[in-house]
Amino acid sequence: MHLLRTQPGGFVSDDNIADLGQTPAELVILCSGDSSLALLAEAAQQLPDDYPSVRLANPMQVQNHASVDLYVDEGEVVALLGPNGAGKTTTLFALAGLLAPLSGTITILGNTVRPNRPQAVARSGLAFVPEDRGLFYDLTVNENLRLSRKRSWWRFNKSSQDLPPVIDPLDLFPVLRDLGTRPAGLLSGGEQQMLALARALSTNPRVLLVDEMSLGLAPIVVEQLLPMIRLIADSGTAVILVEQHVQLALEYADRGYVLRHGDCVLEGVAKDLLAQPDRLEVSYLGENEL
Repeated sequence: MHLLRTQPGGFVSDDNIADLGQTPAELVILCSGDSSLALLAEAAQQLPDDYPSVRLANPMQVQNHASVDLYVDEGEVVALLGPNGAGKTTTLFALAGLLAPLSGTITILGNTVRPNRPQAVARSGLAFVPEDRGLFYDLTVNENLRLSRKRSWWRFNKSSQDLPPVIDPLDLFPVLRDLGTRPAGLLSGGEQQMLALARALSTNPRVLLVDEMSLGLAPIVVEQLLPMIRLIADSGTAVILVEQHVQLALEYADRGYVLRHGDCVLEGVAKDLLAQPDRLEVSYLGENEL
């Protein structure tokens, strides 16, 4: 077993990690925040395919996360909604292989997700844009994009390696072309979110998970980014979007699920959910609280 301690903003290893002479039997990640999990997802793509399990010593599991049954098809946007603490981010972590579900199975592109093997999930064609964007802020825009195009990653990504990019991320976000040499930490919030999406798209994903895309962004920026999510799906990618702006998310989604206390309490076609605001309100607050 080998320990890798993390803190928000970067990985901090113990004194012996540089001297690690062979692959450990298990890699245990000691996490201190959401940022650590996001960076783990990014770093896991670079681990060898035969790397042992990666376990979180402080997993953000919700013990009553009991009943979530959802699916997303190619070319669909599925909105995952619900109040704070409902289990939306936990669900995405489980889909990405970062957390083990308490029960049940997760299948992506016909393959069952093995818990704590995020590198295998990433190579199967899934990309994850975390809530904190997971950027390397000291690196430039071009360097962040170059990381996701690393040849060794493409060599292992069997679902995408022989396919041309479905959509060019720099065509989708042309403003990034002029910001190539600027450190990611000096970008605006909207530009950082564009970079996070562009980096995910650079892996040519078949499935895209986006967590709280609008967090900290002005409403006008959110209105500019959500149509891009629709374009990504229309290019053939399956998208699961966690979003706090319920109406905006449903306007661009095909279907929606509402989670509450770890359970799926409402699901349906997006336009039908929009037409039933009372049901949405009840699903968020609960009938006893209205």
